[in-house]
Amino acid sequence: MAIKLSTKYVEDFLSKFQLSSLQKKVSACHDMLHNKTGEGSDFTGWVDLPVNYDKEEFGRIKAAAERIRKQADILIVIGIGGSYLGARAVIDMFKDPFRKTTKTEVVFLGQNMSSEYMESLLHYIIDKDVAVNVISKSGTTTEPAIAFRIIKEFMERKYGKEYAKTRIYVTTDKEKGALKSLATTEGYETFVIPDDVGGRYSVLTAVGLLPIAVAEIDIDELMLGASEARTKYMENSLDNECYKYAVYRNALYKVGKKTEILVNYEPCMGYFTEWWKQLYGESEGKDHKGIFPAGVTFTTDLHSMGQYIQDGRRELFETVIKIKNSRSEIVVREDMLDLDGLNYLAGKSMNEINEKALLGTVMAHYDGNTPSMIIEIDEISPRNIGELIYFFEKACGISGYLLGVNPFNQPGVEDYKKNMFALLGKPGYEERRKELESKSK
Repeated sequence: MAIKLSTKYVEDFLSKFQLSSLQKKVSACHDMLHNKTGEGSDFTGWVDLPVNYDKEEFGRIKAAAERIRKQADILIVIGIGGSYLGARAVIDMFKDPFRKTTKTEVVFLGQNMSSEYMESLLHYIIDKDVAVNVISKSGTTTEPAIAFRIIKEFMERKYGKEYAKTRIYVTTDKEKGALKSLATTEGYETFVIPDDVGGRYSVLTAVGLLPIAVAEIDIDELMLGASEARTKYMENSLDNECYKYAVYRNALYKVGKKTEILVNYEPCMGYFTEWWKQLYGESEGKDHKGIFPAGVTFTTDLHSMGQYIQDGRRELFETVIKIKNSRSEIVVREDMLDLDGLNYLAGKSMNEINEKALLGTVMAHYDGNTPSMIIEIDEISPRNIGELIYFFEKACGISGYLLGVNPFNQPGVEDYKKNMFALLGKPGYEERRKELESKSK
């Protein structure tokens, strides 16, 4: 079993009544998700995606990834939110932080509007062979649209318009949208964002799979892990650890634990935390409800956030990701002088020390009234990460329904866009601009 959930350090914070009352709702939530009767059911294609994915396109993804590795030193992935976080999360888990170990480096653009970031990237790629994967359902999302306009000009100037076409890959809607129209007109190779899969659930579609494959990560194994998870987490009961996680976090929310901190002990999982934050924040934060998702990397953040978690407001709980088997073993050796007093650790591996730090921290936070759930993974491998992605996606769908919200829409993210469009003078927003400008005086 690749993933195991432990609730040992949560049980004392919840009564059997609180858990049983939610357990009765799980069955209904399961039916809503699998029978497509719940809110947002048009966007639940991810549930069966690990077995129902387009096999022909999957083959084209692998072929395109091989072609990109032959033609480019750099793949620029242009996207924001769910269009880049999943791919970056997986790639970072297998990327050496100090050495280039893959033929083609994957970098990301379009997730901000910083001119400094853009200029730095343009300088970095000036003397390198480049390919581009632009990802957007509509093609009009401001950040990636601006980025692609600039990079498209760069590519056509560097390679000429005709040759640049062979280096630009588009992941977008199957039939409609500005980016789809442009791809058809220019003749770019295209991949599909399925109509029934929302952005934050799309990492196992072409959205995530093409960049991940370019980074030389086995996407067959990734999908196999997700497929096994689909079978493993099908049971309609709390024996299903995926549902158990959803129930426990909602039970904690009901007793005042309103912030969930995802804790990892490996720096390579930092962007997995960012992916998780979007998945749960955008899915549950509605109708003035929802658990606030936060994240830390321990032991690093124990020296910055540890004080607050231990002694601050008691509205926190933690979900700790524990990696059982490290990919490296560094052993602390004995020192003759022992001036640092660390000889008591001689013979122990850093992995063993990290594990004891995890356990000691969980116990300290438990004593400080911060409960922790522990999700243990055998090791970081494509297959296990495929399972972990599916675990969190399905738990999120169930958790949203338990909370009483639609976990598959995001109405609130449009508000800032309307204000931004108005302030920038976009046609059609004239009245809103006048209103905003009057407020700012």
